[in-house]
Amino acid sequence: MKTINYQRLAVLCLSVVTLTAMPVLAQKKESKTGQATISTNPFGDSTRHWYGIADKGNIIQSKKDQPRYKESQVKEIADNILLYQRNNGGWPKNYDMQAILTSEQKDSLIRTKNILHTTIDNSTSYTHVDYLAQAYNLLKDERYKKAAVKGIEFLIAAQYPNGGWPQYFPIEQGRYSRYITFNDGAYIGVMNLFKKIVDGNSDFAFLDNKVRQQVKLSFEKGLDCILKCQIVDMGVLTAWCQQHDNTDLAPAWARAFEPPSICNAESAEIVLFLMSLEHPSPAIINAIKSAVDWFRASEIHGVRVKTVPAPPEKSIYHTLTTDRIVVEDSLAPVIWTRYYELETHRPLFCDRNSKFLYKLSDVSRERRVGYGWYTYSPQKVLDAYPKWLEKHQ
Repeated sequence: MKTINYQRLAVLCLSVVTLTAMPVLAQKKESKTGQATISTNPFGDSTRHWYGIADKGNIIQSKKDQPRYKESQVKEIADNILLYQRNNGGWPKNYDMQAILTSEQKDSLIRTKNILHTTIDNSTSYTHVDYLAQAYNLLKDERYKKAAVKGIEFLIAAQYPNGGWPQYFPIEQGRYSRYITFNDGAYIGVMNLFKKIVDGNSDFAFLDNKVRQQVKLSFEKGLDCILKCQIVDMGVLTAWCQQHDNTDLAPAWARAFEPPSICNAESAEIVLFLMSLEHPSPAIINAIKSAVDWFRASEIHGVRVKTVPAPPEKSIYHTLTTDRIVVEDSLAPVIWTRYYELETHRPLFCDRNSKFLYKLSDVSRERRVGYGWYTYSPQKVLDAYPKWLEKHQ
């Protein structure tokens, strides 16, 4: 097998953008007044999209200076979540669960319950189920319990027979959203929710045995699919792609600039999830060790990505006032590119024309600035690995 000198390839690498960690499931806490509340952080990605991107496909649009509930107003937020839930049990993405909706906005949501553009993208559906379960335990409102169960049934129904989850359900035939989606924490978000149930978390004590068994089976199928999706490249077990074909599980294209490749950011999240399992099988242990070997082999040393001021340039979405460049820096921490080319293992970039590129500077400025091409996420795995290895040696 060809050996790649990753330090030599480092000069090819693109801009240094730290990918933020995917939102975790909501946690109970107390407000400053001592009142029990539930974190709304998991809804942050959708909230930012609702206010920041004008999407004509949205059921309702945000108003200028739309008022918002405080995080401590659990009942009002949970009632909003019920309004947004579709008739199939899932939720649409990119809305603010804390928005104080007008009568017209509420009426629009109620009238369109049959529109089933429901998804696990942008931390959607599984976060809503988790919030409702906690809201039920706080307020004992049966509506929240019923809606949480319906959401769980939606997630089970959305799962492919092979154990993977598409980005949208019902399936959008002919679109990349039908592929098994690890991107943006979608797949692992569902798995973390189901792990919480399988592990007997008290938030879900209200579930009956039938639903619990369905979740357990779904969780086990999900684990099996994760292992089967791990990429064997040039005879070596490496990591995962952002999306995998829903039939043959091969790495697949998503958006025009998201190519089939080994994707280190999403892979790090997958490995951290696998490492959280209390009793991993030999196959899971091997998957973790192989991924760690890959992260070590694909390290990039001696470069840093910087955001710098630049002359204004109008793009398709924004007026750009910055640029991103790669600079040599012997003191820079280890970094990884988001994508590595299959077979060559070269750091890989792409543009809206889907052309493969090998230097950040060759990417158009709009994509160079507007996408997370670099990641530090594998370092979280490497930091946690020695303790995990000692436990499961």
